[in-house]
Amino acid sequence: MPDGQLNGTHEALRRFGSAGLRPHALTVCAVTAVMASLAACSPTGTPDGVRASPAREDAPAAVLAAPPPENLGATLARALAPVPRSGDTRLAVAVLDLDSADREIASYRGDAPFVTASVSKVAILVALLLQAQDEGRELTGEEHRAAEAMIRTSDNGAAGLLWRAIGGREGLDAANERLGLSSTRGGPGIHWGLTRTTAKDQVRLLRAVFARGPVAPAARSRARLNRASRAYVRELMGDVVRDQDWGVSAASPRWALKNGWLQRTSTGLWVVNSIGQVTVHGHRYLVSVLSSGNPSMLSGVSLVERAARAAVGAASAHARPWPQ
Repeated sequence: MPDGQLNGTHEALRRFGSAGLRPHALTVCAVTAVMASLAACSPTGTPDGVRASPAREDAPAAVLAAPPPENLGATLARALAPVPRSGDTRLAVAVLDLDSADREIASYRGDAPFVTASVSKVAILVALLLQAQDEGRELTGEEHRAAEAMIRTSDNGAAGLLWRAIGGREGLDAANERLGLSSTRGGPGIHWGLTRTTAKDQVRLLRAVFARGPVAPAARSRARLNRASRAYVRELMGDVVRDQDWGVSAASPRWALKNGWLQRTSTGLWVVNSIGQVTVHGHRYLVSVLSSGNPSMLSGVSLVERAARAAVGAASAHARPWPQ
C-alpha cells in the first residue's frame, strides 16, 4: 500500500477505541497541575508567537525595572517540556485564544512541516464550500452526504470524491491561498492524506471556520467563508463519532475537532494529528497538535492528548493570570 493511504482505518479505530483512548475533560485542577509543573521544567525547542507588551513610559520606576512577563510562546515550550516522546517522534503545537485581545498564534515548532493525514479533510470541505459560494449555489445532496461522512466518520471514499470535486491539489492550494495558509501544499495526485502543512497553518484554517462575525474587510469578504458555511463546518466537527473524539478534546469537554492518523509504509511509524476548538473558562482556544514518528497509534494519541492539555493549560493561565 503506498504512503498516504490509511491502513485498516475502521478496524484500527475499533481496536484502539476500546483501549482507553477516550478524552478526559480539563478540570480546574488539571489546569492548576499544569501550571504547577511549569516552574520545574526547562524550555526546549524554539517558541514563537506572542510578544510581551512594552512598559508604559509613565509607569513607576519599580514597575519599569521589573522583568517583562513571559510570553505565551515561552510558556508553551515550558509546558510541553515534560511531555514524553520517543527518540524518533516529532511534535508541533499551535494555539490561539479567540477571546483574547492578543490575536497572535503562539506555537512550539509551529513552522515545521508535517503530513496532514485526515485532518486535511477539513481543508477539503472548506475548499468545496468556497467554490460553492463563488458559484452562488448550495451543496448538492451528494456533496452534503459526502461531507458528513468525511468529517464525522473520516470516510476515505467520501474524501476522495470531494477531493476530485474541488480539483485535487490545485483546488486545495487555491483555497488555502485565499485563507492565508502560506505553508500548506496539497498532496500529489489522489493522495490528499499526503498534504503537507504546519501547526500554525492549521490554526489559521481553524480561525477561518471558528471566528465569529466578519473575518475580513468587506472588500475581501468574498474570499472568506460566509456565516452559513462556517456554521456547517463547526456542526460537523462537533459531531464526530465516539471512537474518533480523542485528541484536542482531552483539554475540555466542550470541543469540535478533526483527527488524522496513518502508518507510513516506509518506516512503520505513525502520523497522529488533531486540530479543533476547545472552550475553557469561557475562552475559546484553537489548537493544532501535529506529530510523526510515533511507534504506535496508541502512543501517538497519548502524545497528542498530553500536548493538547499542556498547551491549553498554558494559554488558559495567560488568559486568567494568578493574583500577584
